Amino acid sequence: MTIKVTRSISSFGVSPEDESKRDEFMVIAPPTVPKSIADMWESLAPDVRAALISSELKSDNGMIKQRLGNSSTPTVSRASSSVSFMDQNSSLGSSKEGDVEVRRETCPVSGAEVTLTPLERAPENVFAFTKTHLDEKSEVVKTSAATVTTTTKVVSTSRGWRNIFSLPISYDVNMVAHGTLFDTVNSQLLDATGVHPEGYNTRFAVVDAEVDVLYGDKIKDYFKVKGIELTTCVINGGEADKRQQAVDTILDDLCAYKLRRREPFLAIGGGCVLDIAGMAACLYRRGVPFVRVPTTLLAIVDASVGVKNGIDYCCCVTDETYKNRVGSFYAPSACLLDPAFIASQDARNISNGFGEILKLALVRSSDLFDLLEAHGAALVETRFEDESLKQSGVSSRIIDASIQIMLEELGPNLWETKLDRCVDYGHTFSKLLEMVPGADIMHGEAVNVDGFFCIVISYLRGYIGMDTVNRIFNCMKSLNLPTNSTDLHLELAWQSCQDAIEHRHGEQRIPLITEIGESVCVSDITEEELTRALDLMTKFDH
Repeated sequence: MTIKVTRSISSFGVSPEDESKRDEFMVIAPPTVPKSIADMWESLAPDVRAALISSELKSDNGMIKQRLGNSSTPTVSRASSSVSFMDQNSSLGSSKEGDVEVRRETCPVSGAEVTLTPLERAPENVFAFTKTHLDEKSEVVKTSAATVTTTTKVVSTSRGWRNIFSLPISYDVNMVAHGTLFDTVNSQLLDATGVHPEGYNTRFAVVDAEVDVLYGDKIKDYFKVKGIELTTCVINGGEADKRQQAVDTILDDLCAYKLRRREPFLAIGGGCVLDIAGMAACLYRRGVPFVRVPTTLLAIVDASVGVKNGIDYCCCVTDETYKNRVGSFYAPSACLLDPAFIASQDARNISNGFGEILKLALVRSSDLFDLLEAHGAALVETRFEDESLKQSGVSSRIIDASIQIMLEELGPNLWETKLDRCVDYGHTFSKLLEMVPGADIMHGEAVNVDGFFCIVISYLRGYIGMDTVNRIFNCMKSLNLPTNSTDLHLELAWQSCQDAIEHRHGEQRIPLITEIGESVCVSDITEEELTRALDLMTKFDH
């Protein structure tokens, strides 16, 4: 004989503490109803209450008969009477209740049914909600005489408010005519600092120390001619300087300058300076506008076009430094890109910038890779000043394509809600390579070492052939990019995979190319696979 016992319990406003003890509660405590609900029930006319009870009992009896009809096993059903306060058959979506459009949805985490009612003063943004969650548990007890199945149902409800606000993000990435940014005839730099009342003749700029040496006088003269007094905060732009102290220096100077709430300030320099300044902009008065003016090839194609800012964090507990561990998603008000800055860099820094450009070519564009393969070496050698390549448009095509690919990848996913990102190529093992104490490696260089290591892994997995590996290796060498590091060993590589799991929310999500211009993210790289890849890396003439 099989006996089924069904117990239905309705509980309202169950607290997290109560919820952890819900099984015990269900067994020893009778169902409780809030006083407001009880008062509402008592206010109904007796005949109405009787009709509701009768309808509920008929519904329960119908369910019992249906179960009996579907099973040859005798069933005994015991259920406590309850009042349904929500239409269990209501479909998701929206419906009209009077003049108010009520939205219904299912919580993807708990499975609760959510009813959202807009508030009159802010109907597009603020909603009162009720959440109804049905939890059903079954327990089977077998004895020599019978099998007893006890099904316990708990309906819990909660209430609150939801605030919905879509943050409007819009910023222009402006290509400036070559070498004209500080030309007083060009108003782009001044225009980017915003519209101010007549007579407001001061501006603020964060300037990379190296840029200040090369262009400091030009920048000040530009604003002086326009009747503007420029206050500058000069900071160092190396990776070692990307710390909280640099952010504090900017914040101190902003306080002394008394920057207005809607007044954009300028950030002029390489990627580290742009990251530091963006962090300060996000923090000052809970957010003020800032304008990015990148002055390196790497910053032009990478740091300047997205919305990420950040600094490296020195943890007092672990006594370790974590790259970009503290930061924000905070968009600039504008970006001004003048490729003439590239000519002021040395060959190593230009190659460093190509590390990020080549990354984009490998995961997204075989056409861009073809351009780098054919003309990259000449661009490094001439610092983007080769007249024939300028006239043919090759120089601008490479920069434009890189920026456009970055924006296409970042634009729909600014807050990185999707963690499978091809632009993370070269950013799994490179983080720890850059943080090795005393390591003489720049960001784009580390990205390229990481990138070639991933090329080898792709080969070992059968994604690409050795012809493709050699082609990519030769292109990297033509750009004077390193393809290996003495610091890339198994311990670092495996730790990088563990860090990736933490950073990418539970999975490695490591991008690997399947052909030049195409990629896939994988999450199953093993220590044994890393060992084989490291061994194969030694076979190349780095």
